[in-house]
Formats: sequence, structure tokens, C-alpha cells
Amino acid sequence: MELAVWDVWHWLAFFQRELLLFACVFFLIGALDDIGIDLAWLWLKLNGRAKTHSVDRAALKARELSGLVAVFIPAWREADVINDTITHALDVWPYDDVRLYVGCYRNDPATIAAVMRAARDLSRHGSHRLRIVVHGEDGPTTKADCLNRLFEAVQQDEARMGIAFASVVFHDAEDMVDPGGLALLDAAIADGADFAQLPVEPLIPPRAGLTERHLGSHYCEEFAEAHGKAMVVRGELGAALPGAGVGCAVSRRALARLSGESEDGKPFDSNSLTEDYLLGLMISAMGGKCQFVRAWGEDGRLIATRAYFPSRLRDVLRQKTRWVHGIALQSWDSVGWTGSLIETWMRARDRRGPFTALVLLTGYSLLVLTALLFAASEAGLLPEQRLTPMLRVLLAANFAAFVWRTVWRFGFTVQSYGLAEGLRAILRIPLTNVIAIIAGRRAVTAYIQVLLGRAIEWNKTPHGLHPTRLGPSSFTAITTRAER
Repeated sequence: MELAVWDVWHWLAFFQRELLLFACVFFLIGALDDIGIDLAWLWLKLNGRAKTHSVDRAALKARELSGLVAVFIPAWREADVINDTITHALDVWPYDDVRLYVGCYRNDPATIAAVMRAARDLSRHGSHRLRIVVHGEDGPTTKADCLNRLFEAVQQDEARMGIAFASVVFHDAEDMVDPGGLALLDAAIADGADFAQLPVEPLIPPRAGLTERHLGSHYCEEFAEAHGKAMVVRGELGAALPGAGVGCAVSRRALARLSGESEDGKPFDSNSLTEDYLLGLMISAMGGKCQFVRAWGEDGRLIATRAYFPSRLRDVLRQKTRWVHGIALQSWDSVGWTGSLIETWMRARDRRGPFTALVLLTGYSLLVLTALLFAASEAGLLPEQRLTPMLRVLLAANFAAFVWRTVWRFGFTVQSYGLAEGLRAILRIPLTNVIAIIAGRRAVTAYIQVLLGRAIEWNKTPHGLHPTRLGPSSFTAITTRAER
């Protein structure tokens, strides 16, 4: 019996060493990938190519748009926020050349009624600035399908009224648009860009419990780093820019080309879960110019799209699963790879989600196994285990990489949200890792189910509160001037 126990512990020790080698090697590969982006950003900062310029929102609002702009807002069960989104957008974008196209479904009367309530107050905005487009099928279909219906409505208006839109801007039903955002996007399109993307700035959930606060706020550090560094690097290196689905604009000519080159004559793939991510990649593949538009306003805050992100675990996992499924797995099928070394690197980064989840799961499993083996060694069931020189070096390198990564995340979070939130971002690292593990596993499962014939539908997250209801003090981000 003692021999059997002795064999079990030694087999566990052997298994631990193999897992440790696997985790160390692939953690380090992932770390080197991120460090490559960090060093590229530092190089761009040193030569002035990553500088964020200052603009005045009032001056931006005063300039005339270069042409007609359609704003697409797909909405499925968004009765709680859509009225606020429409009213705020029309208030801060007082342009006569802007038209909001809100896509609703015939079996969602609450959202239709909410949009109608917003329409009653159009006397000060102009009734032509809002159009309600009701989908002919019961919802939810997919967000991409709803966007195709809105594009069809634009085509109908162009043919019937003899007008031509210059660009289309995309927003979600819960967004709080920036007063200067539309003018910046319009200027980028007028300057020759076919796709332009503003930063996204998640807001800290108000009046939330501790768990919900951290679940909703973990998006803050992710977007602060992604849209403060990674997107800047992609744009300057000439790689395709993935769309965020909000705060982005596409030239009308690019949408026409996407529509003309698709099999069904529609610009968006109705079966895609992340049509926004694919949008920039597909436009770049056609030879279109993509631009990431990052600027400070006169108040020191980014000109960005803001919103409250999900703060319940179920909703967070649902959203992250959809992102991993669409970006890491579906996009592999739809847009594949490319011969460009930079583009291949960026697409590999985008698609590493499921493998990252596996490596993270291995790492946390190692923690449990190591604690178990330590207890066995203390109890005399197993001799003291010594690491090989190679494992010591790998562990040291991984620890250094972890500290490096933590410092970067802390710095970008502090820049946008302040010191306290930067410290919370460090504490949330285990939480974000656990979310990544669960979402990665669910995404792979969902992808397999789709391959086996399961239909794709708009598995969206609910939204119950719009930022404008709480006043400016509730969503003002703390921003330093260090980047200037």
C-alpha cells in the first residue's frame, strides 16, 4: 500500500514538471508577443508618431460635415436605453446632414415604442433626422442581419429621394456618443479613409456591489490598453484595424464595394457574430485605407464612445464568449490569413484566445497541484522536489514578464481612470484570467455546435442604464496630460 501511494505522488510530481514546462514556454511566447507591441509603441512615441493630438469640441461641432452621414443603431430589446441614446446623439450632433437609422424587430414592440417616444421630440431636431426601420422577420436574427436591413433602408432612401450618403457611422443602442466624435470621423473619411475608428471608453458601473463593480470595470483596463496602445501600433504599422462596432465610420463607397463583392449583395455576413471586427479587416483587404482616430478634447478627456458594459457574471461570460467565438474562430474561416508578416502577426494575436485560455487553465491547475505536492512533501510522502536549471530560468523570465505586463496595464488604466482604478486593475488580474478561461472553453464548444448545424442568433447582453441619466459627474474619466 505504501509503495502504491509513493508511486502516485511521484507520478503527480512528474506530471507537474511536464505541465510547468508547457506553461512556462507558452506563457513566455505570449509575453514576447505583448512585449513586441509594447516596444513598437515606445518606438512610435519616441519618434512622435503615437502622439494624441488636442482638439476643441466646440470647434469640431461648428465645422460642417463633408456630406450626408447615416448612423446605424441596431436594437433588439433595448427599450430601457434607446430613447436616451437617440436623444443624446441628436442633442450633441446638431448637424442637419445626420440621419439616425434605428433597426427594430416586429416582435419587439417595447423597443419600437421607445424609439417612437424619442421621435415625438423631433421638432427641435428635424423629423428627417430619425428613421425607424422595422425588420421583416422576428428577432433576434443577428446584429449583422439587422445592419443589412438598415443598409437596405439607406439604399431605398437614396433611390427615392435622389440623395447620396458620404459615410455610415456605427453605434450600439446603449452608447453615449462624444460631441466631437462625428466630426472627427467625418474628417477622416473626407481625407480619404474608408474606415475610421474612435477609442471606446468603458465606464465604471454606478451603484454596483463589489463583485458587479469589478466585473463591469475589468473592461476599463482592457480597452485603455487596447485602444491606447495596440490599435495605435496596428494603425502605424499599416495593419488592418478591427472595428469595435461602435464609434466607427465607413465610407459609402467601401460599403458599396463590400455589397457588390458579396454573394447575396449585402455588406455584412448575416452568420457572423463579430461583423464589426471583420469590417475593418475586409475593407483593408480590398485596398481601403483604415485610420484609428485618437484625440484629446479641450477638457483633457478622450474623444471616445462611452457606455456601461455588462456587470453580471452571466452577461460578461456571454459577451466574452461571443467575442472569442467570432474573432478567434469564425474569422479564421471567413477572412483567413494573409501573406503580410505584420498582418499575420496581428491576426494571430486576435485568434489566440482559446489557446490562451488553455495555458491559463494549465497555470492555475499548476498552483493547485504544487500546493498539493508541497503538502505531501511536508508530510514525508514525497522527497523535496528540485527544479532543473532550465525551469528556473523559464520561471524567472515569466515572472519578469508578468511584472512588465502588470506595469503596463497599471499605467494605461491610471492614465484614463486614475490611481485607485489602476490599483484595482492589478487586483482584477485573476478575475480577468478566470473569465478568459471560461469564455475560451465556451467559445470552442459553441463553435463546434455551429459546425454541427446549430443556428447562430443574436445572443446579446442586456442594458438597463444609460450614462446620461446620472449626469456628467458619473461618467467623467480621470485623465492625465502625460501623453501630450
